[in-house]
Amino acid sequence: MNTTVEPFAGKKALIIGCANERSLAWSIAKHLHDGGAQCGFTYPSPALEKRVRPLAASLHAPIIAPCDVTQDQDIDQLFTTVKETWGTFHILIHSVAFADKENLEGRFVQTSRAGFQKALDISAYSLVALARGAEPLLEPSSSIVTLSYYGAQKVVPNYNVMGVAKAALEASVRYLAYDLGKQKIRVNAISAGPVKTLAAAGIRNFRDILTANEEKNPLRENIHADDVGALAAFLCSDQARHITGTTMMVDSGAHIMAF
Repeated sequence: MNTTVEPFAGKKALIIGCANERSLAWSIAKHLHDGGAQCGFTYPSPALEKRVRPLAASLHAPIIAPCDVTQDQDIDQLFTTVKETWGTFHILIHSVAFADKENLEGRFVQTSRAGFQKALDISAYSLVALARGAEPLLEPSSSIVTLSYYGAQKVVPNYNVMGVAKAALEASVRYLAYDLGKQKIRVNAISAGPVKTLAAAGIRNFRDILTANEEKNPLRENIHADDVGALAAFLCSDQARHITGTTMMVDSGAHIMAF
């Protein structure tokens, strides 16, 4: 007798922002796939397509589509592809963030206007644009999950404009949760502790952040990408059917510390 439980059997999940096998988005995709979901993926450029396509193919993804989230026509084309392939779907994972390297070091006050706009556009507004495109295709009881970081709430040296962008992202989660709630679409964020990813590599002295976090958090250990995948799977499941508009922490308790 097969007693395997697949909470996402028959569900379809669109993963935005998977860059490589160390991405938090990849961990989320694996958890959803292991739970029975069919996953589709996007990539922002040909360079990243070379990394994403083999991963997506390993999960037998029916959608592996280009999407530059700064381009409305790309987003429109993505959801045309989703509609043609799936009709409707159930889960949208948003794992997209970017800031120019020069704005992730030194003083925040030196952030350029163009750098500020780019960081907010890619890291925060993209969630709004993707939610708008996804809304007509999302089934009732669907879930949108995005990824944030504690730098949205407290100052993390060298996180700079990305902290402001993540603050805007978390506020967007609350407003989207209100807007989409009548359609029974839930919107939540995960605020993850520091993890070695491609995105983290752009933050100056990231190794120091990892070391300090491990020394000071209550559990005295850093999290793993798998922890984020497990929490995302929970938020996308029926067990979280009345959780929306929240930012949930998975950081070994670092957020409760005063120093």
